[in-house]
Amino acid sequence: MFYFSMFFQYISQYIKTRLQYRADMVVEVVSDLLFQAVNLIFILVVFGHTQFLNGWSREEIIFIYGFFLVPFAVFSSFFNIWDFNERYIVKGEMDRILTRPIHSLFQVILERMELESLFGAITGVAVMIYAGSILDLLFAWYDFFVFILFVLGGALVYAGIFIALASIGFWSDARTSIMPTMYNIGNYGRYPVDIYNNVIRYVLTWILPFAFVGVYPAAYFLGREEWYGYAFLTPVMGVIFFTLAIVLWNVGVKRYRGAGN
Repeated sequence: MFYFSMFFQYISQYIKTRLQYRADMVVEVVSDLLFQAVNLIFILVVFGHTQFLNGWSREEIIFIYGFFLVPFAVFSSFFNIWDFNERYIVKGEMDRILTRPIHSLFQVILERMELESLFGAITGVAVMIYAGSILDLLFAWYDFFVFILFVLGGALVYAGIFIALASIGFWSDARTSIMPTMYNIGNYGRYPVDIYNNVIRYVLTWILPFAFVGVYPAAYFLGREEWYGYAFLTPVMGVIFFTLAIVLWNVGVKRYRGAGN
């Protein structure tokens, strides 16, 4: 209950702060929407030259992209720690975090959250509805709960990978980071993995499982029965990678010796 209370208190303070700078918040939301629109236009341009991509239609690819946006929006809202190494290790703010009687990762997550990124989830759902209407997809009553489960699983996969990357900062205080590169690799998860060679497909499934953020769970709603096994592994992979990331973080915190001067 203490953590729940702290969570909502942080959110309350965040909302109050953001409402003081409404123009900045609007600009950020619009820029995110424009970025998502550019990615969608890219898909449309690709399919302007072909009707199918290794057996996947344009609307199916759009549906996958729409699904991808939802867990990615959840991740971006609550796990925005791409600058952890620079801000908390190099600049020494981790010292401040460790003086408080609450888990360090929980504090970092709440300090870095950007709730306006949740608008990306609305965009994703809208894209899915558009593509689904063209594909004449039918959904059962329980698919809503499956959708929530898959979204949480995909968000945890993303969070697990990037928390693990942030934890590397406890062993290395270099200013350079592989976070931007990993963000770019993550974009491969919004396309069907069978369009890649076997090595990339293996990496996106078992090593950097970004495929569980987009294509695998989306395949369930598209009726691709050959992918159902992977789809229902989504929450399992999310829990596994998130748990491993927490363990790595805790080990790193024990190694941390402060910023010094």
